[in-house]
Amino acid sequence: QVQLVESGGEQVQPGASLNLSCAGSGRPYSLWDMAWFRQRPGKMREFVGVISMDGGTTYYGDAVKGRFTISRDNTKNYLYLTMNALIPEDTGMYFCALRTQQTDWRRESAYGTWGRGTQVTVSS
Repeated sequence: QVQLVESGGEQVQPGASLNLSCAGSGRPYSLWDMAWFRQRPGKMREFVGVISMDGGTTYYGDAVKGRFTISRDNTKNYLYLTMNALIPEDTGMYFCALRTQQTDWRRESAYGTWGRGTQVTVSS
């Protein structure tokens, strides 16, 4: 069993950068692909990006491509999300997740373990 805890969310101004972290305890991170999702106010939870077990491959949602970067440190059981050029539409709760099913990595159903989220607010 792995427990995930996100941190780093805060309120920032448009154009700012922010780094989120996801700390894991339990089994080694290296066993799973991992992803970030977000839930914006009044919206369904949506895919942000995914990173492969070894960190060598990443895919991003269209809304964040070119602005956000996912990375991981398997030696420390940490997952990261670097967010640049933030806009108000990036406001939401950000969740990290472990991919436990070999189904579509863009869908929530592929992920069996989730953190509780960290709030990001982009506002002037």
